[in-house]
Amino acid sequence: MLYYVDYHMHLEEGPYSFRWLDRTNQAFDHFHPIAEPQHSRAWLEASYARMHTRLQRGAYDESWLDLYLQEALRKGLREVGIVDHLYRFRETLPYFERHLDIGDSPLGRLQHTWLHQVCTERMENFAAAIQAAKPRWAEQGVELRLGLEADYFAGGEKDLESFIAMADWDYVIGSIHYVDGWGFDNPETQFRFDQVDLCELYGRFFDDVERMINSGLFDIAAHLDNLKVFNYRPAEELLLPYYERIAQALKRTNTATEVNAGLFYRYPVKEMCPSSSFIDVLLRHDVPFTLSSDSHFPDDVGKYVADNALMLQQRGQAEIATFHQRKRIMRPLATSTS
Repeated sequence: MLYYVDYHMHLEEGPYSFRWLDRTNQAFDHFHPIAEPQHSRAWLEASYARMHTRLQRGAYDESWLDLYLQEALRKGLREVGIVDHLYRFRETLPYFERHLDIGDSPLGRLQHTWLHQVCTERMENFAAAIQAAKPRWAEQGVELRLGLEADYFAGGEKDLESFIAMADWDYVIGSIHYVDGWGFDNPETQFRFDQVDLCELYGRFFDDVERMINSGLFDIAAHLDNLKVFNYRPAEELLLPYYERIAQALKRTNTATEVNAGLFYRYPVKEMCPSSSFIDVLLRHDVPFTLSSDSHFPDDVGKYVADNALMLQQRGQAEIATFHQRKRIMRPLATSTS
């Protein structure tokens, strides 16, 4: 059997729309279906009651975390890393206000609204909740790890160092979700892709990815080609030189990356991250890999982890990267342990 891990999942995201309410209710249904007919008054009352409780208790409550554990056990996961986006924490609001375009323009106003909709939590509360849950998960045979997903901006390294020092993380993920202050994976800002030269855009994106890796701040470089999120992309052969540069930077800095399934099942591009040819380049450079679902709800925990573990094994990968107290531990991908 294979050693299944999922090192990139989130407890909550926002914005807090009716769509968010519906998706959260769907997650509850996965574990505890409501007996009453859907869209009946009784069904709505039952849905309202559990959603009211969920909102009152928040995402860090044991009852919500235990759904993640249930799905991890169902999927046969041995290790799970739960992260939160840096922009979720109120302590980091000035950092994002400096680096995002939140000016008086259609994009700026949209991003200003979004930022204040999602920046609602305290870092210490998140870290404490995950640390408190670790023994409970270990009793069930799953190692729980505490992670942080930190958005990198060139020039923001000192701020990031101070944020990373605020908790005892098991690992820190570096990610790029913004180019020139534009949050490119937000469906409401997708229009910007039609206003830029894609080759130039990808060049700036991979420059930032390389700077992020070279900063030495991160244990994992996340979803290395997520700029393809809405399927705006140059021909793959034009991107191969960037793939080589990124692979060399990861190898030089001894930084791991991930096979991230999030874009495959949640976004229009419907492709794993990195792309198949990008994975080939990374494997040639012996870059360490971990696995992630990038789930934002408990029913998506471990999604496509088994598929991607098998894919790595079939391409000759013998080990998978895991983390504890900021140290990487390479586990055999294939194990006879049940």
